[in-house]
Amino acid sequence: MIVLDEAQVRSLLRMEELIPAMAEAMRDLSLGKVAQPLRTIVPVTDHAGFFGVMPAYGGALGAKLVTFFPDNRGIPTHHAMIVLFRPETGEPLVTMDGRLITQMRTAAVSAVATDLLAPREMKVLAILGSGVQARSHLEALRVVRQFSEVRVWSPRHAGEFAKEHDLRASASAKEAVRGADVVVVATSATTPILKGEWLSPGMHLNAVGATRPNWRELDDDCVVRAKLFVESREAASKESGDVIAAGKIFAELGEVIAGARPGRESADEITLYKSVGVAIEDVVAADLAFRRAGAK
Repeated sequence: MIVLDEAQVRSLLRMEELIPAMAEAMRDLSLGKVAQPLRTIVPVTDHAGFFGVMPAYGGALGAKLVTFFPDNRGIPTHHAMIVLFRPETGEPLVTMDGRLITQMRTAAVSAVATDLLAPREMKVLAILGSGVQARSHLEALRVVRQFSEVRVWSPRHAGEFAKEHDLRASASAKEAVRGADVVVVATSATTPILKGEWLSPGMHLNAVGATRPNWRELDDDCVVRAKLFVESREAASKESGDVIAAGKIFAELGEVIAGARPGRESADEITLYKSVGVAIEDVVAADLAFRRAGAK
């Protein structure tokens, strides 16, 4: 069994390859080709954290062990390890750092959703957040769309993020979102920060935070106005406060990819992809890195 640290994983994964791999994983999940139970979450109540176990089998076999400590400062809020096993025999193959994979695969699936659901002519991207997911989403969405303007807002560090990436820092979430074509919500918010009254016809939204049933990042007006797409109906209906508030899911991304359900049906629709993150994304991304390591 080999061990790959974060630097090695970074050298092996390319967003241009990860995005189509995530699209295939979403299709297989919706077609019933993936065995994937709901993740098990253990609250670490003494330290306001969570520990999750996420196994899956879909060609590749493995599991992610992940921690989420939202109050972390100076270190990432997420840490993870992924273990892959040989499907034919159950032998362990590789242990690798999963923090970067979590960051990259989340953005890659948002890119899949954006490519599926957003109109082709997209000019303005708004990012709410300035952490690792904001950074990764900026990279991933630029693979599938070209933007003439990118705005960023966050409670902290928006100016630094904007300067680093040559973007425009907005004074408020409302200012960032108004008139944008694609919006990314990637903060640690547990109460709504995106309001439906700010949305315009034809927008596409990617919301990747608030992955607990009692957490929200979108207000009621937002989830009611938008056509809602998810990775997994089962997971989103149990783990996302925003999806629970919406009360209905239009389709899984994999159903759209497989042609079983339509995506955007008019230019004026507001489409929303709400992510909770599912294990097959981690296992497929880790398998991609493992196979690239073997090819070197």
